[in-house]
Amino acid sequence: MDLVGSLLMNTTRLLDPSGLHFLGWLVTAGSIGLAALIYALLRLQREAALYWTKAAREKRAAWRRSRCPSSCHSWSEDRFHGGQPSTCCVCLSSLSGSAQGADDVVHRCSVCGVAAHSSCSPHAEKDCKCVAQAGTSPLLHHWSERWVELDDNPEISSFCYYCDEPCGVPFLGVSPIWRCLWCQRQIHVDCHAKLLKETTNTCDLGLLRRLIVPPQSVKEVGQGSGISGMLNSIKDGFANSTAGNRRRPRNKKRGNNHPGGKANSIPAKGSVLDSVLEGFARLKGLDGKYALAKPLSQNSLKQTYRSGIPNERVRKYELVDLPQDSRPLLVFINGKSGGRNGPSLRRRLNMLLNPIQIFELSAPQGPDVGLQLFHNVKHFRILVCGGDGTVAWVLDAIEKQNYESPPPVAILPLGTGNDLSRVMRWGGGLSSVEREGGIYALLNDVDHAAVTVLDRWNVAIKEKNGTEGQCTKQVKFMTNYLGIGCDAKVAYDFHTSREEKPDKFCSQFVNKLIYAREGAKDMMDRSCSDLPWHVSLEVDGENIEIPEDAEGVIVMNIPSYMGGVDLWQNDNDHDDDFSLQSIHDKILEVVCISGTWHLGKLQVGLSRAHRLAQGKVIRLHLHSSFPVQVDGEPWIQPPGCLEISHRGQMFMLRRTSEEPTGHAAAIMSEVLVNAECNGVIDASQKRLLLHEIALRLSS
Repeated sequence: MDLVGSLLMNTTRLLDPSGLHFLGWLVTAGSIGLAALIYALLRLQREAALYWTKAAREKRAAWRRSRCPSSCHSWSEDRFHGGQPSTCCVCLSSLSGSAQGADDVVHRCSVCGVAAHSSCSPHAEKDCKCVAQAGTSPLLHHWSERWVELDDNPEISSFCYYCDEPCGVPFLGVSPIWRCLWCQRQIHVDCHAKLLKETTNTCDLGLLRRLIVPPQSVKEVGQGSGISGMLNSIKDGFANSTAGNRRRPRNKKRGNNHPGGKANSIPAKGSVLDSVLEGFARLKGLDGKYALAKPLSQNSLKQTYRSGIPNERVRKYELVDLPQDSRPLLVFINGKSGGRNGPSLRRRLNMLLNPIQIFELSAPQGPDVGLQLFHNVKHFRILVCGGDGTVAWVLDAIEKQNYESPPPVAILPLGTGNDLSRVMRWGGGLSSVEREGGIYALLNDVDHAAVTVLDRWNVAIKEKNGTEGQCTKQVKFMTNYLGIGCDAKVAYDFHTSREEKPDKFCSQFVNKLIYAREGAKDMMDRSCSDLPWHVSLEVDGENIEIPEDAEGVIVMNIPSYMGGVDLWQNDNDHDDDFSLQSIHDKILEVVCISGTWHLGKLQVGLSRAHRLAQGKVIRLHLHSSFPVQVDGEPWIQPPGCLEISHRGQMFMLRRTSEEPTGHAAAIMSEVLVNAECNGVIDASQKRLLLHEIALRLSS
């Protein structure tokens, strides 16, 4: 009753003349503020439209003067969820679904990052960066509108390349901005003409010039000479010369008014020219004679367009005449690792590097395709974007190539545990990379990383076959660790759940939660509590007793397990005589754990693993079936024997950060590479010296 009374009293006060006057003042002020806000938003939208229109108009005029090589966009379907770019590069309207009338489906270029409405993308200008320009010199700046703000850009790119003034935003009334698609530098549109008068338009590829494959060193196989290259040149020249001379009827509808300079009726005419010229370009047969080829059907054109795959599927490239100081980077991306960030990561790398040096791994296409392209490149580095399993996959492929001096490997962590990446100081996940400066900073660290050595091991699996005592043998490769027992059981349950419902494993954080859930289930089941009576351990021919409370045995090559846990703990004091753990001493460490509850305490640093042995040859005899995992790959192992022996060593790249020895190793690695380039040493001598330096500086 008191509450109702107070409400009535307040209402009565509001109905007084003074209260009504105050309420009317609030309504008036609010209406004026809302109107001002709406006006400001409309004004901002208009200024932004004028900003992009001026940038696009000036760019077309500059392109006609510069004749910079360009290419068609590689469109792929994507859903617009806000973010960048938010403006269609053709009609300059918003990309939101309400403006388009579709389900927020847009076309996004996988090379330069621009986006367009699905109905606008066929009318986009051919202003994407040309990845193959062999025979042209020098490389020209490829200026384009700044559709996408790259968080990975260095500080130098936020200032104008000519006047060194900050690059502003549309509503401040400053000059529009262009960005070079190769060196990532930015320039005011008004400053571009002054730059051309005072200097040349030559591009030096920016701070990542050593890692980027120069487009002048990329040759498209089967193009550039003969009738095919000639006709393609005629086709492009004809299209460029007539694009600005066609008069179009004015139409107020957005779908028929494209600032790109092409109306809906134009592609129909242009497609006739394309079909005729490409038909002539394919006249030449395998025997060197010319015969009429099968024309492209409309269905095949649509299928190529909708696939979303850049033209690598139908084009082949080769690398020629690389600069002597070039250290190109070969990138492998596993889109299924961790949070499945493959498509967005590839787009970011395509914008920073040459797209032909980036390969996405899949079941039908492994690392061999990329390694074959770089087969004749003497000094290159590899970046693996994925988890520990992806790194092992690439290392296996490198071994098969039989390099005289194998390329060193860096890691961009995308998996769940990323233990090898942590050891090499590349971080524990994509979020840690973003915190340390983003993709651009990581690429710069790859360029200045130190070369180190990593042991690799064979795991020979022998199983009893039938009742006659015969054994079947298979060999797996190990880089990080081998686990048998409760830890492998959790990994196996996690792997099974991911295979059954892959959509649930959408991020690294979610994966860790599911991993913890599987560990909690095993904590209650204790399905591996009888391990000491069913598994025997042999190290360098000596039998090692497994404690009765052990539920898991782990054989380690690196000091990181299950997302960063150091089981051997070199830095702590111990009451045994074991030596320090190393990743290149050709010795393995063996520990045991007493269940998943023990694993949980290890994660938070409340316990230690039981150190059992060190040795060069480890044998695990299984008298019954047990779960086993090697580098995160789990399976149920029938009775048999697992024998682990040294396989070889691989070169890896370690982030130097601030450590003096790391910088020294990086400098010495560069000195040896330059010595090989100058003919002072050969590849085999460089490999031996790199190996020795890496061992001495990391010991």
